[in-house]
Amino acid sequence: MTPRHHPADELILDYATGGAPEPVALLVATHLALCPACRRSATRLEGVGGALLDDLPPAAIAGDALERALARLDQPHAMPPPAAFAPTSRLLPTPLSRYAPAGLDGLAWRRVVSGIDQAALPCGGGPMKAALLKIAAGRAIPRHTHRGSEMLMVLDGAFSDETGRYARGDVEVSDETIAHRPVADADRDCLCLIVTEGPMRLTGLVGRLINPFLRG
Repeated sequence: MTPRHHPADELILDYATGGAPEPVALLVATHLALCPACRRSATRLEGVGGALLDDLPPAAIAGDALERALARLDQPHAMPPPAAFAPTSRLLPTPLSRYAPAGLDGLAWRRVVSGIDQAALPCGGGPMKAALLKIAAGRAIPRHTHRGSEMLMVLDGAFSDETGRYARGDVEVSDETIAHRPVADADRDCLCLIVTEGPMRLTGLVGRLINPFLRG
């Protein structure tokens, strides 16, 4: 199934030019693995960026620039170029599987609320954090807003909220101006990759009781 909801062009451009924080780059790379249209866009943007760099005058570089560049290539979580991605039917596409080498069972899952579990991924990016999120079939993430941005990409199953329905490969981007209540389809658990700039802020009385456990 081809994704219907995609990252904004600005996010793909940041990824293609190497300007995205690692958690955002991971989400975009994972989406590209499942979306041929966005892969083509990323490749095209890479070409545009390369052409712009060709027009820039030469600049002095540090003496250890080559060594630092080679060291980055050895980093285990470095994102490959978009052209390296191929369509996949695996639950964890190649870019994401590098962050979970032992699979889903090898991650440290913790219960957030009943029917919702989360596992942090070893992904640095300042205030941005990445995690996998399991929503049990028919269960809902309590209605919430956000402290900063939230990007949610479906890996398996589907969920629906006030903005529509999201299935494998689809990406929903929210911020502090949006309140929503994602609900997993009744017949199947939903697995998502989530990238957040800050913890969610649950609304209502129950939310105020739970919020302290969602910080960090």
